[in-house]
Amino acid sequence: MFHHIHPYPPFIPKTATKLIVGTLPPPRFTTGDLKEGDVHFCYGSRDGQLWPILNSIFNLNLDFETTPGAIAQRKEFLTQRGIGICDIVASAKREKVDASDLGMQDIDLRDVVKMLQQYPKIDTLLFTGGNSKNGPEYFFRRHLKTYKTNLELVSNDVPRVHEFLLPNSVRKIKTVSLTAPSGAANRAVGSLPAYRKMKEQFPDKTTIDFRIAQYAPYF
Repeated sequence: MFHHIHPYPPFIPKTATKLIVGTLPPPRFTTGDLKEGDVHFCYGSRDGQLWPILNSIFNLNLDFETTPGAIAQRKEFLTQRGIGICDIVASAKREKVDASDLGMQDIDLRDVVKMLQQYPKIDTLLFTGGNSKNGPEYFFRRHLKTYKTNLELVSNDVPRVHEFLLPNSVRKIKTVSLTAPSGAANRAVGSLPAYRKMKEQFPDKTTIDFRIAQYAPYF
């Protein structure tokens, strides 16, 4: 059984008003067996789409390579934009060594609520996935139950928006469940009415273009 430990601590600038919440990076980031083009930082997989999406939205001219400079670029951007990253899964065990969320067992969650209490400027959580089993929203709902708190629906359109009252506080936090920035989610994207409508109007646009349009208003 492979013990899949999150390799990165939360990265939360003091300026943060938004917090990206996912699950775990691929196992190779835990073992250190990175591929050419990986960036040794959150969402740094060369196969992932979060940084290419943000690169396009903000014209960042990011490097996609395994160098300290590429890491520094991402940290600088997050700090300047007031965005933090705190994936909710601290560790999990796997029978098969892959990046599937469904393959996670014996899952240990980070205390994201406690993190929010320590950073009073954060008012929005950006989930990199929805409420499907072992997705970030799914785990966060489970996490909130330990605080006897639940998400309340604000908008059922994709991306779905919820809010909750931070425990021991009068502070409301908004959550946005973005379409996952992974190739594995492309089939789900293809079934979305909004994506089909976009393809009818602009046949050359791709699932990346769809995510760029979806993510831009929230970043």
